[in-house]
Amino acid sequence: MDAPDPPGPPDSPGSTGPTGSTDTDGMLAEQLLRLTRRLHRIQSRQLEPIDITPAQFRLLRTVASYDAAPRMADLARRLDVVPRAVTTLVDALEASGRVRRAPDPDSRRVVRVEITDEGRTTLRSLRSARRAAAEEILAPLTADQREVLGGLLSALVDGMPERHC
Repeated sequence: MDAPDPPGPPDSPGSTGPTGSTDTDGMLAEQLLRLTRRLHRIQSRQLEPIDITPAQFRLLRTVASYDAAPRMADLARRLDVVPRAVTTLVDALEASGRVRRAPDPDSRRVVRVEITDEGRTTLRSLRSARRAAAEEILAPLTADQREVLGGLLSALVDGMPERHC
């Protein structure tokens, strides 16, 4: 069983903070952070038997989403991380046989990342683990509540401005 997250701030809902925003916003932010930590713990527990980290899973999914093997720089941009982070993840996935580096046919300086058969097999297992993690975290919600939550999360994600490194 997961250890509970520390309780949120003791602010009273609806009171106004020094910046004029309600303390409800602060409480919502705290709840989202707690939920994110809980989801990460559950996902890590689901992925552990497959011997892959959540970050490696994300990279593997991203590599698989391309029609042709992406460049390392493409992956860094898509994942919104620094190129060095991609190198570390590719190193680990390559060591486990899930991806391989391949030379670019048009440029000797460019390295592409290809998913292997082992990577595809792992991805299928990971999708099952991800569904199990989602079922666990969403278990307290009814189907209607899940639909409302999906809409709210879409509004938050779609309303976020793009970050450019």
